[in-house]
Amino acid sequence: MKTFQISTPDQTILESLIFKINDLTKPKGSLGTLEDIATQIGLIQQTLHPELHKPHGIIFAADHGIVDEGVSFSPKEVTRQMISNFLGGGAGINFLARQHNFVLKVVDGGIDYDFPAIDGLISRKVRKGTRNFLYESALTDLEVEQCIEIGAEIVKECHKERCNIICFGEMGIGNTSPSSMWMTCLAGIPLLECVGAGSGLDSRGVMHKYTILKRALDNFKEERNAMNVMRYFGGIEMIMAVGGMLQAAELNMIILVDGFIMTNCVLAASKLYPEVINYCVFGHQGDEAGHKLLLDHLKVKPLLNLGLRLGEGSGAICAYPIVESAVRMINEMNTFSNAAVTKYF
Repeated sequence: MKTFQISTPDQTILESLIFKINDLTKPKGSLGTLEDIATQIGLIQQTLHPELHKPHGIIFAADHGIVDEGVSFSPKEVTRQMISNFLGGGAGINFLARQHNFVLKVVDGGIDYDFPAIDGLISRKVRKGTRNFLYESALTDLEVEQCIEIGAEIVKECHKERCNIICFGEMGIGNTSPSSMWMTCLAGIPLLECVGAGSGLDSRGVMHKYTILKRALDNFKEERNAMNVMRYFGGIEMIMAVGGMLQAAELNMIILVDGFIMTNCVLAASKLYPEVINYCVFGHQGDEAGHKLLLDHLKVKPLLNLGLRLGEGSGAICAYPIVESAVRMINEMNTFSNAAVTKYF
């Protein structure tokens, strides 16, 4: 398996960062979370003058064999249909990317469809959808390694374009099911609390989904480590995001984390390399059942809570202006000494 060199940011600069933020012309701590974000980014970049360059959003797309069991409100063909929508600029993530000047990349990691050559679609298909994990492992060890390497490769390409802040989104009908499996196996949260409505199941549909996933969990007899869980339950787009996150952390990039599915990817990534958490800013708390429990498990605080459950990286990009405000704060606010203002705290 590909290895990564991820370290906890050097804390030597922390005291200077805190001094600078406290010396800005405001009551100490009065800009709250903005001060926390500025401190985190200053540590990541090892500077008192952090910068944001060329923000990128990557959408990894793939299909899931477990959809055959009726665990999703939406049919599988929506995955491939949404590719055209992304590339045509008409999806939710597109208007947000335009609004906040994100470069958007769309990656076919494992859609169960043979696309013709399409301008703008990055083809990195590992296989045409995962196997049905109710009956067998969704992926092989080799396929998992391929997914991690592809995710890392895509991030390296973004970094070469001077990107230093990145978010990951996903498109894969049914992917709240593997996410629920990752959450229960890696966070130890009861499966019933991990299963939600996904793209719109009613209460009866949610209970059917839970029943199917419980059967699959009962069939899983292996050690519940990250590699086994990713291989057995998939999905392709999620594991690519894990690889992308690990590569971004190695490159000292800021990772802006989206909702339920991408938070599960952070969970898996952190089981492989705990240091990755230091590079993550959690964009929002989504409306999918279990997301708050997962955020609490990771002991992280999201920036927004807007009732979002779209995926695609939408919540992460919505949160970007807050991150930008934090960086502007530390760079553009005057200090008490420079402004000749009496330090009043």
